[in-house]
Amino acid sequence: MNMLNGRKEGDKKSPRKNDDLPEGGGSPRNGFFGNIGIMVVIFLIVIGLYALVSESNSTSSQVSLSQLATDVNDQKIAKITVSGDSLTVNYTNGDVKSSMKETESSLTDSLIHYGVTPAKLAAVNIDVTGPSGFGYWLIQLLPFIIPLIVILVILWFLTRQVRGAGMQAFTFGQSKARITLPHDKKQRVTFNDVAGAKEAKEELAEIVDFLRNPKKFLDIGARIPKGILLMGAPGTGKTLLARAVAGEAGVSFFSISGSEFVEMFVGVGASRVRDLFKLAKQAAPAIIFIDEIDAVGRVRGTGVGGGNDEREQTLNQILVEMDGFEPNEKVIVMAATNRPDVLDPALLRPGRFDRRVTIDPPDRGDREAILKIHSRKKPFAEDVNLAVIAERTPGFSGADLYSLMNEGAILAARENRVKISQYDLIRSIEKVMLGPERRSHLLSKKEKEITAFHEAGHALVASVLPYADPVHKISIISRGRAAGYTLKLPLEDRKLQSKKEFLDDIAVSLGGYVTEQMIFSDLTTGPSNDLQVSTALARDMVTKYGMSEKLGPIALEGAEGRPLYGGRGVGDKEYSERVGAEIDSEVSRIMDEAYKKAAETIKKNRPALDAIAGRLIEVETIERDEYEKIIIAHGILPKKKLDIEHAEV
Repeated sequence: MNMLNGRKEGDKKSPRKNDDLPEGGGSPRNGFFGNIGIMVVIFLIVIGLYALVSESNSTSSQVSLSQLATDVNDQKIAKITVSGDSLTVNYTNGDVKSSMKETESSLTDSLIHYGVTPAKLAAVNIDVTGPSGFGYWLIQLLPFIIPLIVILVILWFLTRQVRGAGMQAFTFGQSKARITLPHDKKQRVTFNDVAGAKEAKEELAEIVDFLRNPKKFLDIGARIPKGILLMGAPGTGKTLLARAVAGEAGVSFFSISGSEFVEMFVGVGASRVRDLFKLAKQAAPAIIFIDEIDAVGRVRGTGVGGGNDEREQTLNQILVEMDGFEPNEKVIVMAATNRPDVLDPALLRPGRFDRRVTIDPPDRGDREAILKIHSRKKPFAEDVNLAVIAERTPGFSGADLYSLMNEGAILAARENRVKISQYDLIRSIEKVMLGPERRSHLLSKKEKEITAFHEAGHALVASVLPYADPVHKISIISRGRAAGYTLKLPLEDRKLQSKKEFLDDIAVSLGGYVTEQMIFSDLTTGPSNDLQVSTALARDMVTKYGMSEKLGPIALEGAEGRPLYGGRGVGDKEYSERVGAEIDSEVSRIMDEAYKKAAETIKKNRPALDAIAGRLIEVETIERDEYEKIIIAHGILPKKKLDIEHAEV
């Protein structure tokens, strides 16, 4: 698979719901102390209001008993209402005041004691009322009832939190899978929503047929695979395909990540596996989808974690559950990974994940179909041509194409336009690939000149060497972490790459390095990424692809630079120090030959180099059409598809 070359310088939730969990992902402890704080504030407010009301009632229109006696003698009192020890005094002028009598004696005795004559007292209407039992006790107990109610409410909140923690402890071993029900139209995905991956969809179509009509298979004695492993690079649509199988078959879809099984407590992962399979069997026919299964499915027996390693316990339980299926069990397990090389062999044996479906990055036609799906509900201008966008995005995954379309819409909206243009989509390709433009990252005059010659060196070597990809764009505008970049795209999608293509790619990577050294008699930190990429490619040619004449057809390292024959510790190698020295020698030889090839190319075409660099300094960005005019003017023919097919060997 050939990737884009930019040369840089520098669902529904689980059916189980836990209502005691705080919303927003906050911890139970934070909610606990937050509730206590709220209740304390409420308690203080209630006490303050009660004290305020009591104080206002006690201080409003009060009259002392001695003053009351004087007013009786002065014949200012019309009526006195006695209720317990409380007095309500009605004056002849209409005023109403309150007072208190002595508890030990009656009102008459108290007034006579204060000098009121019987004749004056007889002129006052004295009405004695007995308070109701409920009112009396309510008034007496109210100062105690209100604080008690507040305390009880606080205790209720405390017990609710404790009960929630207890329920979490009981549900700790339950599955956290998200379920999509068959009648959920909003979450449903079908094969029509998945573009490309034709072979993968054909493989999965028989799974759909079995879930729809299992009797047809069982009657003839066929047993559908219990496990389907989806393998492919990140973003190629593994999860989407799994959901599409469930949507086409109309069955329940249980989705969970491999990392959600693993906890710090041994046995929790195995318990969640048992609970997940139990739920799926109850909802059968159903599909269980385990994303990133390599989180729990790695090779066992590495010595990490000991015999009670939680990850190994979880994997063992998955193996047992898959073996425990009945022949007519209508539950299928699907899993996805981009690292099938690290999975335990027990997972891949017949009877478990015996159906392995590889999902490749989309080719040009598939990319165009994916772009059409992601362009739904997006208003396009008349100049939009998705076929051109598909041609300029080799190596893009489905997720990359989705991001491209989204970035195009964002760019149009940012500029207050109601339609997405072709220019927006072209700019989005580079934004997804390299990051946003950094026009504020200004280069000095000297740095701008160095960057221009550096990128011109990449482009010139790529245009002259027969097996290098043609140049589509050169820019010295900072984008992401790159001070400038040269965009090279293949003329057609390739599944294989040859040794000659690798050697020319290494020479192109060194084009900037050679140019800086030749033009300025000095080197900067700019070519650091070029050196890393080209050195890694040269080492892969020697250790992985058998492209070294000295070492011959032998693979010394596997994927990601690991030893080919596993089970060893980090840093262990499967070859001797002498072979290691030979590998270093071969890598150095390949790099030296590529350096000489790039230097020779630049020397022969120095006028073209100066013209490209000069134009870059002037306009900062050169597109393909303008670039080809420059090199044609200096006797270099642009690459066409026919040139590669008939290139000299």
